[in-house]
Amino acid sequence: MDEKDEDLGVFDPNIPEEGPSAPPPGWLDDIHGYQGHKGGEDDNPLYPPPPAYNPQPELNRNTLVPNVRVPTVSEDVAREALIKFVESKWRYSSKPARNLTFKELKAITVYRYRLETYTETRTSAWQFEPYNGQTVDGPQYGVSPPPWDVQVMFPQRYTDQVEKVRVPHSSFVKLCHKCNGCGNTRCTSCFGRGQKRCTFCHGHGRSRNKRCTSCHGRGRKRCFSCHGRGFKTCSVCHGSQNLLHFILLTVTWKNNVENFIPDRQPEFPDKNFGKVSGDPFFVDENVLVYPIQGFPDQEICDVSSKMINDHLVRFTSTSRILQQRQTIELVPLTHAYYSYNGKDYSFFVYGMENKVFMAKYPSACTLL
Repeated sequence: MDEKDEDLGVFDPNIPEEGPSAPPPGWLDDIHGYQGHKGGEDDNPLYPPPPAYNPQPELNRNTLVPNVRVPTVSEDVAREALIKFVESKWRYSSKPARNLTFKELKAITVYRYRLETYTETRTSAWQFEPYNGQTVDGPQYGVSPPPWDVQVMFPQRYTDQVEKVRVPHSSFVKLCHKCNGCGNTRCTSCFGRGQKRCTFCHGHGRSRNKRCTSCHGRGRKRCFSCHGRGFKTCSVCHGSQNLLHFILLTVTWKNNVENFIPDRQPEFPDKNFGKVSGDPFFVDENVLVYPIQGFPDQEICDVSSKMINDHLVRFTSTSRILQQRQTIELVPLTHAYYSYNGKDYSFFVYGMENKVFMAKYPSACTLL
């Protein structure tokens, strides 16, 4: 170490360097039922529910669906829907929509099958906060309940929600791993000296044979990062020297929704059905629902069986199934054929909202 380095300030070896931002592996105690934790910032184990927590399906059970009548759209409704559509498009004239002649209104049967599986998932992670004398709910008050025995308030069904709760009796106090219980850490900018070499005169005190105006000839300046102290208050414990560690349980409720509409209208894009609602003439809700049988559309029956089995396999391995709901909607779809000025055209009216889709329209405004 040269003389200029010694002039930079007094080094205090008792102030520790910064430690890791998260507790290193092995730093924390084991809590019964939560041994999946290995330490580290990304340690967030998932706890599949015990077998008794998930319902078991009954074998060879099915669900019957009532008959349904296909809705029809009148010429007045079809014309009104088309006029509303073309008036929302600046390049279309409403004249053809008002004066067209309908040739045929063809009602098309479109069923939308929806399966909802409402699940609960539980994960946990070690958390900590500065310890300032708050109550410590530790193992001395009892054994921590297993992840799926921790009591939580259930939200409204089919509502996505996340709740975080401290695991009872999982708390304990330890020295801060960042500052090793000192409350301060060595300043990394001045290396604990409180002063830094002047960057204008490079520590000489003079610049161009004149006294340096930046450091007033001292060759060093107070460290702005630590305000000349040589140390900073620990960023983890905020000077309290101790940390309160506890296990934080994260409970996630999620409604997993899957839809299916048979693709049988090559002229109509199926994605448009996602923008509209239908008539839910069949709703079946239970802890577990069962495949539909005897419905006129066999593809709906097949999809129902496949989806229900897929959801059962996919979600019971990681989550708890709380409720299921299967719905069959009749989504109105009418193919309207018409003529205008001696030429034939068509458009679709779809959904309970009577939205319109068309590939071609008779007349468009021309900008001069």
